[in-house]
Amino acid sequence: MPESNTKFPEIDRLVHEPARLAILTVLASCRSADFLFLQNATGLSKGNLSVQLTKLQQAGLIGIEKEIAEKKTRTTVRLLVEGAHDLEDYWKKMEELRKLGSTRSRYRARGVSLAARPVS
Repeated sequence: MPESNTKFPEIDRLVHEPARLAILTVLASCRSADFLFLQNATGLSKGNLSVQLTKLQQAGLIGIEKEIAEKKTRTTVRLLVEGAHDLEDYWKKMEELRKLGSTRSRYRARGVSLAARPVS
């Protein structure tokens, strides 16, 4: 039986949360986005989007700019370098997990049980 001492990669919970992951993924594909665009792209409510943007800004992953145009506040959001780095790192770790899962599936297909082995 093969020895398994592979550790699961540590996942960044800030990025992993679905609403924040959606926001970061959208921002990674454009230079900046306004609040309405992000709301439409992610399907989040105004309140939830606002809360998640605040958390991402406080973590230093995004920048938020507000300006008044025609008596309306326009909120523009952009991905910061740290945010791009964290998102890229997140996707790399998810790929590691995918590969680990497919390796375990191959063992199961050969009748090797990994369930009794502790994951270290």
